[in-house]
Amino acid sequence: MEVLGTTAGLWRAVVSSGLYHGLNPGMGWPLAVSAALFERRSSALWRAMGLLSVGHFLAMVGILLPFAVMFLLVQYQQEIQIGAACLVIAMGLLLLWYRKHPRFLSRVKPSQLALWSFLVALAHGAGLMLVPIFLGLCGLDELDLGHRAALDLMGANVAMAVIVGLMHTFAMIGSGGLLAWAVHRYFGLQVLRATWFNLDVVWAVSLICVGGLGLWGSLAL
Repeated sequence: MEVLGTTAGLWRAVVSSGLYHGLNPGMGWPLAVSAALFERRSSALWRAMGLLSVGHFLAMVGILLPFAVMFLLVQYQQEIQIGAACLVIAMGLLLLWYRKHPRFLSRVKPSQLALWSFLVALAHGAGLMLVPIFLGLCGLDELDLGHRAALDLMGANVAMAVIVGLMHTFAMIGSGGLLAWAVHRYFGLQVLRATWFNLDVVWAVSLICVGGLGLWGSLAL
């Protein structure tokens, strides 16, 4: 827990979770490969990855912003962190129990990649994974209500939520984009049929672990 108790450790967690999300096929990089092969040009791959990143970023910020506003209630800081950690753990347990992908995701058209990415990130709890890390970053500084206006506090936390979302998304698009480019450039979609890796269980367990670390840290406040 010591690593996650420092600013550097928390930022590393933001970036590493983004790299992890990018490598996960469930976050959409195979769709970028498919787009490039269908249009027969590499630019289609990066355009698709760009759309996926927009949807992913909006999902991250959409999850983080409510917690940024709630963090104004500094006197309830521990309770908010405990509740957020329990929510992440519950999401991981739900994904372990219910393995099927939501049917509504299959109804989103391939041309709506940003919307698909947004919905997938929400359905798989990608944004929730960042909440304990984000709250840790917001709670590192001593908050003195006698010298800080509520508006300044909210502005700082909202800005932090956007920065966390951006850094995470850049890491995600970097790792996913490189993997998609390698598959498109050298292997083709047939490699997915032979070497497809499913991270659903790993994803669910990682949510439980992150939530557990967040719960541990909040109880130590």
